[in-house]
Amino acid sequence: MKKFITALSALFIILIQNVMACEVCEKNQPAILRGITHGTGPEGNLDYVIIWSAVIIVLTTMVFFIKYLVWPKEEDPKHIKRTFINEI
Repeated sequence: MKKFITALSALFIILIQNVMACEVCEKNQPAILRGITHGTGPEGNLDYVIIWSAVIIVLTTMVFFIKYLVWPKEEDPKHIKRTFINEI
């Protein structure tokens, strides 16, 4: 339990640190990203296309992951998942 609390605290500290950008980085960011990220930010329109393409791919993958995790629609009694379900 102590390790879990330590790991959770470390994760919380890392997340808070990433949320707060320093003053220099804040000046270099576009208006939409101010105060969120460090560094220079996207330098052109192609960067935005790449970022949004990655976001769409990740969200699509996450939707299908959750869909097939909740509703697998595999009813075959010889399917390999039955080996694990029947043991439990």
